Amino acid sequence: MKPMTILLLNLFWLPVADSATPGADSLPAPVAAALRHNGFPTRGFSLYVHEIGETDPALAVSADVPRLPASTIKLLTTLAALEELGPAWHWKTEVYVTQPVREGRLAGDLYIKGYGDPYLVIEHFWRFLRALRAEGLETIDGDLILDQSHFAREAADPADFDNQPLRAYNVLPTALLVNFQAVNFRFIPQPLARRVQIVADPLPANVEVENRVVLNDSPCRGWARRLGMKVRHEADRTRVIFSGSYDADCGNHELFRVVSEPAPFILGLFRSLWAELGGRFQGDIREGTVPAGASLYYTAWSPPLGDVIRSVNKFSNNVMARQLLLTLGAEQAGPPGTTEKGIQAVREWLKHRKLIFPELVLENGAGLSRAETITARHLAQVLLAGWHSPYMPEYISSLAVAAQDGTLRRRFGNAEFEGQMHLKTGSLRDVRSVGGYVLDRAGRRVVVVCLHNHDKADTPAGERVQEAVLQWVHERP
Repeated sequence: MKPMTILLLNLFWLPVADSATPGADSLPAPVAAALRHNGFPTRGFSLYVHEIGETDPALAVSADVPRLPASTIKLLTTLAALEELGPAWHWKTEVYVTQPVREGRLAGDLYIKGYGDPYLVIEHFWRFLRALRAEGLETIDGDLILDQSHFAREAADPADFDNQPLRAYNVLPTALLVNFQAVNFRFIPQPLARRVQIVADPLPANVEVENRVVLNDSPCRGWARRLGMKVRHEADRTRVIFSGSYDADCGNHELFRVVSEPAPFILGLFRSLWAELGGRFQGDIREGTVPAGASLYYTAWSPPLGDVIRSVNKFSNNVMARQLLLTLGAEQAGPPGTTEKGIQAVREWLKHRKLIFPELVLENGAGLSRAETITARHLAQVLLAGWHSPYMPEYISSLAVAAQDGTLRRRFGNAEFEGQMHLKTGSLRDVRSVGGYVLDRAGRRVVVVCLHNHDKADTPAGERVQEAVLQWVHERP
């Protein structure tokens, strides 16, 4: 079925009643009122509520209609990976040499082989290079060779999803992914100096920032509203040009953007960090595979999977979810990891769990998709499986906590709700979703999934409906 056909079905399919429990097929009055007051019809809205320990759901409205789940599909990807790989699973990143290191000098090339570590952030990459220095390596006479062969190079473009190739969430999976391939630009207004300081962290050695931004005294009406950004690739470097104006009243803000392809990005970071560490390197970079006769020089290990999925789910990190899916595929079917192998691994996990989801469509396991579909009932079954998993503590702790962290840190500030919900949120254009565990006021733990597909679902009105749902679940009789 084509993605557009699926989307139209999701938006206009009428609610399907579920009579597993008397009265369980009707929307509660507060939820129906929230839909009505915010201008939503009931079509496009699915809700499933199931108290843990009970046989039947407390509520199931249009629960068997396939919907776009957005990032709540990460609940499936992360649980399958957690159970198949285990919470102590580590990714590795290896360094190989074809010449011996003598008196701190490598007379040949340095090979770095990635295995899909989704959390090789700048701090970890710095520690990785520092460890090479500690091993005695100081001068590299040859080039930097990146071995990306653990993941297949799939035909895709970062602009495919929404024509925003510089957005960090659109970064494509690679076996050696450093700092999500992104730079954090911090905007710091300095009224006394009549300027806006722009700090890039990290700043690759081959990237220059040109600041043309003018500071205004106007009231803040959206800090990035009048900012412009252009990226120009030149022979051996990249120029990032910021223009427009910035209101001093807006305070400090951050912008994560992708400014170059993986290889030049890694080269720039390697040059700057290696020099900071007292190393010498004047070579270039290219992709290749580690030669058969190369010697393993050093191995770095990622944090355990149980820790990594907390970043995936709490902060809804799309690129990490995609790295995880390819890793699962490589481990279950052998390298190179591919999206198709990862999807098949998830389906095998579902089959092993006796979870039959005939409507399920997976595209990348992250929810950044107009094709991925699942029903509210089946996503709730994933959450119920997570509750009964041997790794239930690791799984639930990966979800955002109401009013405390992740995507919920600024939501549900009411003292009654704070800390009472562990949830995964999702949002795309025309989509808003939520799934997770709610501790209600009677002390019962409840699984809730709400999938809302409508052309206003991703607006504040959609968020108000979602909050009405969660309030009802928390306060229900």
